[in-house]
Parts: sequence; C-alpha cells; structure tokens
Amino acid sequence: QVQLVESGGGLVQPGGSLRLSCTASGSIFNIYGMGWYRQAPGKQRELVAAITSGGSTMYADSVKGRFTISRDKAKNTGYLQMNTLKPEDTAVYYCNAGGRYYTGTPGDYWGQGTQVTVSS
Repeated sequence: QVQLVESGGGLVQPGGSLRLSCTASGSIFNIYGMGWYRQAPGKQRELVAAITSGGSTMYADSVKGRFTISRDKAKNTGYLQMNTLKPEDTAVYYCNAGGRYYTGTPGDYWGQGTQVTVSS
C-alpha cells in the first residue's frame, strides 16, 4: 500500500512563500505522475499543479507564474513551491499520485493534507 505524506504547510503573510513536500513510501514517482490539489472551505477540491511521469507540467490559471511543481525521484518526493501567496490560496493542500491529470482524473493515492493559511 502506497502512502503519501505531505509537509510544509503553515501560516504565511500575503506575498510570502512556502514549499510543500510529498514523500511516498515507495518509488511511485518513478512510475506515475503526481498532482497537488487544494480544497478551501465551502469549495470543491481543485487541481493546482501536476507533473506527468515524463516530466511535463500543468498549472491552474490562478497559480501560473507563482507556483512550481517538481519532484526528486531518488528521494521519492514531490514538491510544490508557492511564491507570492495570496489570501485566496488559503486551503488544505493534498498530494496525489497516479492520476491522468490532463483529463482531470486524480489517482487513487492521496496524502492526508496540509493546511496553508495566507493572512496578515
């Protein structure tokens, strides 16, 4: 059973930065792509960024130019670098693996989520 564990969330002021990490229990990122989703209170979960097994990336329009997704296959870890954070970025962020993100389909593997709060 693959497990994904996120870390790196927290409270940050508008304009600040955070880097989220997602560590897998096995070498899943050698096989599958991964994505970062977020869910704000009262809203549906949305895809923020994804990276395919081949390394292609995609971003939601709301985060383009501010967020960067990457992964280190040797460390079985994926990252989401978030810069110029805005209050509307406040949400629980979830790591996902194994999805077909270009079709809007998440994979079966989810992390437990990490809270990101952007507030002054």
